[in-house]
Amino acid sequence: MVQKTTGRSTASDAEPEEKRHIALEDLSGVGTLTADKLREAGYTDLMEIAVASPGDIAEAAEIGTAIAMKIIAESRRLADVGSFELGTTLLERRKKLGRITTFAKSLDELLGGGVETQAITEFAGEFGTGKTQIAHQVAVDVQMPPDQGGLNAEVVYIDTESTFRPERIVDMAKGVGLDPEETLKRIHVARAFNSNHQMLLVQKAQELARERPIRLLVVDSLTAHFRAEYAGRGELAPRQQLLNKHLHELLRFADTYNAAIVVTNQVSARPDILFGDPTRPIGGNIVAHAATYRLYLRKSKPPKRIARLIDSPNLPEGEAVYSLTSEGIRE
Repeated sequence: MVQKTTGRSTASDAEPEEKRHIALEDLSGVGTLTADKLREAGYTDLMEIAVASPGDIAEAAEIGTAIAMKIIAESRRLADVGSFELGTTLLERRKKLGRITTFAKSLDELLGGGVETQAITEFAGEFGTGKTQIAHQVAVDVQMPPDQGGLNAEVVYIDTESTFRPERIVDMAKGVGLDPEETLKRIHVARAFNSNHQMLLVQKAQELARERPIRLLVVDSLTAHFRAEYAGRGELAPRQQLLNKHLHELLRFADTYNAAIVVTNQVSARPDILFGDPTRPIGGNIVAHAATYRLYLRKSKPPKRIARLIDSPNLPEGEAVYSLTSEGIRE
């Protein structure tokens, strides 16, 4: 049986301390008022400023774009962001990535060993294919010890369609030998009521991750609010712009906190030869380019479901069969 564990992630999982102890006021051009405005907008350390756009910093601090660019440039210099690195250095860094098991061996193998940190993994499919079930499962599994497929960490769960069920978490926790009550205490759930609220919750997750060992952020589902609020061809451009910003905020969270991002996605009835099915995931090229791993889920003979890896930077396309059981996702 898996033993219940508690505690924060190890020091090797966190960002180097020297990038974090420099106060914002120490940056050239940042006074007390500007620093306070940046913190209120969610920019509290060098890394967050270094990877932001000049427009976002200028808007948050109510300063000119030129000054914002100088602040970002100094943050990048102090945080050592933007310089070139050797391929061997990147390879060593990737060896420190964490992976979260799904408890379905074939699905883990399809993903190269499990759901990866510092990446966005998208699960798209029709209703009943197990998208939310997988989201629940990894929210439980991330709390397990590393030697048993977890990261000994906590999770932020952004629920956009009121599909989070604590009762399901209880079943899944029992299925892997974790204490159900303690498991629920390590899942931080928020209901997103619209797309702006959904984006705001990512900022709130960043604040929480500075205090808690958050290594997984789930958005279930990614596109539901954007699809409902920006209907029609005339609204496509602003929808895609906001969705693009949202996805980059998620990527920034993944990089800053070495966290895994799991998003579920809806599909529409538009044929796509890539997916081999008369449906297509919502979000177009914006989601396609931002997601590191894209899996398309479809139904099979109950309780079986089929996952197909459509896109990955380093893994071959393939399929995996998994089952939806009372204890969760299984082989």
